[in-house]
Amino acid sequence: MFVGVLELDVLLGDVASLKQKRSLVRPVVAELRRRFAVSAAEAGQQDLHRRSLIGVAVVSADSAHMHQVLDSCERMVAGRPELELLSAHRRVLGPQD
Repeated sequence: MFVGVLELDVLLGDVASLKQKRSLVRPVVAELRRRFAVSAAEAGQQDLHRRSLIGVAVVSADSAHMHQVLDSCERMVAGRPELELLSAHRRVLGPQD
């Protein structure tokens, strides 16, 4: 069993309130869950208007599949025009951990 975690630090466009921030981040999180069958949530920087930390987790029996899903999630977020992906950090737990 392999567990992969992806932390995506994103910068939001012209956002002036936390309500506007939520209206941009929620659809991204929902699309990650729907398209890739992963667990996803806004996991940090909730008090900042223009920054967000989106966390994604996936469990797989195959390491290659897990990496493929996390790569796809990262590409999807990076491709969103309303977001700028600042950094992506990945952690993997495998059978030996």
